[in-house]
Amino acid sequence: MKKLIKLLAVAVLILSLTAVVCAAENDAPVRVAALKGPTGMAIAHMMKENDDAYDFIIETQPANVNALIISGQADIAAVPINAGAVLYNKTEGGVKALSLITRGMLYVLEKGEGIQSVSDLAGKTVVTAGQGATPEYVMNYILAANNVEATLDFKAEHAEVVAQAIAGNADIVLLPEPQVTNLLMKDAGYRKALDITELFSDAAKKNGEENAQLSMSVVIVRREFLEQRPEAVQKFMEDLNASIAFANENVPEAAREIAELEIIPSAAVAEKALPSCTLVFVSGEDMQRQAGPLYDILFAANPQSVGGQVPGDEYYFK
Repeated sequence: MKKLIKLLAVAVLILSLTAVVCAAENDAPVRVAALKGPTGMAIAHMMKENDDAYDFIIETQPANVNALIISGQADIAAVPINAGAVLYNKTEGGVKALSLITRGMLYVLEKGEGIQSVSDLAGKTVVTAGQGATPEYVMNYILAANNVEATLDFKAEHAEVVAQAIAGNADIVLLPEPQVTNLLMKDAGYRKALDITELFSDAAKKNGEENAQLSMSVVIVRREFLEQRPEAVQKFMEDLNASIAFANENVPEAAREIAELEIIPSAAVAEKALPSCTLVFVSGEDMQRQAGPLYDILFAANPQSVGGQVPGDEYYFK
């Protein structure tokens, strides 16, 4: 009887400790990773209003965010749209897409007035960055859909493209926000000539993809974390939606927060860039309808751009 009592006491102690550990894990802050730039802009207000529900990690390189998800050091991450698919395939279905958060933000800028439509790019050279990534594949897709032949001259990074433009070495450039605003503020001779988001939708419709949208960023969650803490994921999605709404509806204040958090160094640049970054919150079936065709297009351009295969229905959290 004494042995039985001791065994029961030990069992109760183990169960109590397990309950304490589980409770601690369920109360632990959600670890959220994002990038400087537009993906970080989407969560900036969440960061400012954080009540210790989240631990935020802001990186400069997508590879660093990818590593945090793969290693389990981050629970949720905002990543480039193609990286979501790559991580899904690399982890064998270990992540799910929660929401699209940025759309478009790519523009062709020109010093002059000669570029009024895609056809005006025929025979021209467009200086850009992002070789082997979404900007290259999307631009080639648009050119092909319009039967236009143009040359893409790739530089190592977007900052170099801006520098080349300011130095007078490039009259036509393809850039994302906030680099677009950065160039326009430094050289007023440039103008936005073409909105790549609109041109992509037009090209997709020509190819029978009515729902395709040029989404640039997606928020993903580790499947294990989603299964363990669904309520925390639901709260995150609500807070993310509110953060994006705040950024869109309160641009000057949101720009100040973004600069204070060093997501973009200048509040002036952030304020001018925010409206062109097209922050959105698109989840569920709408997310799949918009992102699925884009993944098909990226796969057709280069299968490895999405990790070797297009994610199926199970990739999208609904």
